[in-house]
Amino acid sequence: MSVATLSHSIQTSGLFTAVRQSELFYPTVLATHLSCIAIFGGMILMTNLRLLGLALKNTPAFVVIESTRLWKRIGFVVMIGCGILLAGSHLDKYYPNPYFQLKLSLLLLTGIHGLIFHRSVYYNARLDEQPKLPMKAKLAGATSLLLWLSIVICGRWIAYYDDPNAIARLFAKLAHLV
Repeated sequence: MSVATLSHSIQTSGLFTAVRQSELFYPTVLATHLSCIAIFGGMILMTNLRLLGLALKNTPAFVVIESTRLWKRIGFVVMIGCGILLAGSHLDKYYPNPYFQLKLSLLLLTGIHGLIFHRSVYYNARLDEQPKLPMKAKLAGATSLLLWLSIVICGRWIAYYDDPNAIARLFAKLAHLV
């Protein structure tokens, strides 16, 4: 089975067809996805800026990480759930989109980033015992910031990608009509 066939099967399934065709549900899911990006992204931004020593300097880094953890998890789950509904409902258009593919790859790298820095930074209650945050914490913050900004940028670029093959097909149809 080709990727195109699989993509079409997913997009035309009952759930994704209902999402795509709904006049109220699709825009509600999109608004929820964007709201979660704003809320989740804001917490990620503040955590990363704290790890870099650029914000909330009077609050221990571990306190910032710990106090935002639950809300980041909830936001992430809702954001990803909405993203799956949105992408699945237009998967024929999204799967060949290089920005969509890059966004998914960056999400995977974000997961790897979390695994790498899980113990040493994000679950390290002793993170603030040194006079300065360790370089590993700054590296975690900078990498996370770069990854999440790239994910958001790719997400926006998805909408502006014009498939060159689609344009060629359109011209071929027009030429056939003439």
